[in-house]
Amino acid sequence: MLTPDLAARLRLAFDDDRDAETFRLRLERYGPELADNLRAVYGNHADALIGELLEVMLHAYHARPADLKRLDEARLLRPDWLQGPEMVGYVAYVDRFAGTLRGVGERLEYLEGLGVTYLHLLPLLRPRDGENDGGYAVQDYRSVRPDLGTIDDLSALARELRGRGISLVLDLVLNHVAEEHEWAVRATAGEAAYRDYFHIFPDRTQPDAYERTLPEIFPDFAPGNFTWNGEAGGWVWTTFNRSQWDVNWGNPAVFREYLDLILTLANRGVEVFRLDAIAFLWKRLGTDCQNQPEVHRLTHALRAATRIVAPAVAFKAEAIVAPGDLIHYLGSRDHHGRVSDMAYHNSLMVQLWSSLASRDTRLLTAALAAFPPKPTNTTWGVYVRCHDDIGWAIADEDAARVGLSGPAHRHFLSDFYSGEFPGSFARGLVFQHHPQTGDRRISGTAASLAGLDLALETGDAERVNDALARLLLLHAVMLGFGGVPLLYMGDELALLNDTDFAAVPAHAADNRWVHRPQMDWELVASAQADAATGQPVTPAGRMFAGLRHLLAVRRRTPHLHASTESRPLPSPDPCVLLLRREHPTGVLLQVYNFSEHHITFPTWPLQEQLGAVAHDLLGESQFHLGGPDLALEPYRALWLVAGG
Repeated sequence: MLTPDLAARLRLAFDDDRDAETFRLRLERYGPELADNLRAVYGNHADALIGELLEVMLHAYHARPADLKRLDEARLLRPDWLQGPEMVGYVAYVDRFAGTLRGVGERLEYLEGLGVTYLHLLPLLRPRDGENDGGYAVQDYRSVRPDLGTIDDLSALARELRGRGISLVLDLVLNHVAEEHEWAVRATAGEAAYRDYFHIFPDRTQPDAYERTLPEIFPDFAPGNFTWNGEAGGWVWTTFNRSQWDVNWGNPAVFREYLDLILTLANRGVEVFRLDAIAFLWKRLGTDCQNQPEVHRLTHALRAATRIVAPAVAFKAEAIVAPGDLIHYLGSRDHHGRVSDMAYHNSLMVQLWSSLASRDTRLLTAALAAFPPKPTNTTWGVYVRCHDDIGWAIADEDAARVGLSGPAHRHFLSDFYSGEFPGSFARGLVFQHHPQTGDRRISGTAASLAGLDLALETGDAERVNDALARLLLLHAVMLGFGGVPLLYMGDELALLNDTDFAAVPAHAADNRWVHRPQMDWELVASAQADAATGQPVTPAGRMFAGLRHLLAVRRRTPHLHASTESRPLPSPDPCVLLLRREHPTGVLLQVYNFSEHHITFPTWPLQEQLGAVAHDLLGESQFHLGGPDLALEPYRALWLVAGG
């Protein structure tokens, strides 16, 4: 890629020889990846695009602040910065957590106290007014939602976070923009260049052809995938909502625009981009228009270009897809480890709740065993709950391996977590019931789904104990699995469902707001005080203390570096999950009882891995494995290493 003409051009672009050499070295390293992937996608149009991108990259490199350039060099010296066991994520809406961006800055001591090193602030770039899909219908990527602050407030917060060793994570919606976005407005006005930024059809011929193989994402309030727009004079592709226009990544100009946005926000201090709706970027007739090969080439090219300017930046793929498709977002074959640095392990989250409801870990074990290994330089984003609903992504083939019917089990889980199943402890809400497929997703906070609502209503202390034990068990698995654990705001306090969510008119039609409560700072103070006694008694204090203990143990456990993976082992008891992690310092064997029962567990599977004596890192206790059995209390979690 670095021709003599280009080398001469670069010399003219820099006053400082060191900067010129830095840029040139990165261009030599990542330029071929950028060019190869763009040529594979755009063919003869790629060379002209590369010339335009070089101008974008040079401008961004010159504009990059000195402290961020220093961070770039530090990250190049420690490329595994996202993989260490000290990485702990926290996920929150700015307004629900602290009101404004400045308010977040005033609460950083709380995050530091939890050990947070990665802060994902959910959509805050300026969305359209009114219904905006929780902020994902973006009107302007270069400004902030006015009630939260300004783009300069965002930069200031990023600097403060950086000074405390916390990386700022932001959503970048790649698949669509709000119909009020400048691109869409200019397309509606008839500007041909901007109409080519979108998929606009004069009649239903092409939309109907695509619809034959397209699923519906939100059948309740956004049926179909195309919307007639009279002003634009055509049918617009709108996968997620009529007000969200899918952009046309087949147009090289769209790639240029998004790279410019990424680099602009990176220079504002964003360190990780959550690439929202990434699976949907490329449209191909006769398919479901998800997970197409061009998606991975485009992401690989974006990452390569970003590495040239801002190698401190990482990409996280928001691809909620089947495991066989998911692995490609981290990179396979020619893209191995060079697409996204991180991806959500949605399957783990789903399987955790499945095992909790069924008291049976065999499906979880089978699903994890079938998961393809990830590239060693990448990591998973792992979580118990998130801002979104839970879709029961139970693969029929995984269910069949353990003698279950996939549709029947998904039906059971929807019944169980909506509280309809006899004996259920959960209090969730059905989200987006699809009569044709029977799909029923679930909304609810982790605490409400784990049974704390019901326990507190009955005043039954044993039920409260069980609910909190379930929550801590799920978090222990998440923290021990490997990857970046993502704590969803309020779960550290066992916050319950916000039953008044519909009082806000903009939220009333979307029951996912039931698990997006306001942060209760009075509860934070009381929980912290309760935990500080060493013998907490309130649910919030007990959850807070228990989670902080788990986090402290995680930070000092080298086995949890994300370059290695947790692999399931066959368990002689279906209630008990066994996970093994291989590490140069030795084996870490995790044991989890997913039931409310006391279990007598045979020691031979543990002895095979660890020998005659094991030490539990979580409980600081010794286990002699020479006897035949080990007693496991309800919802017990063990992180075992060999010897004392």
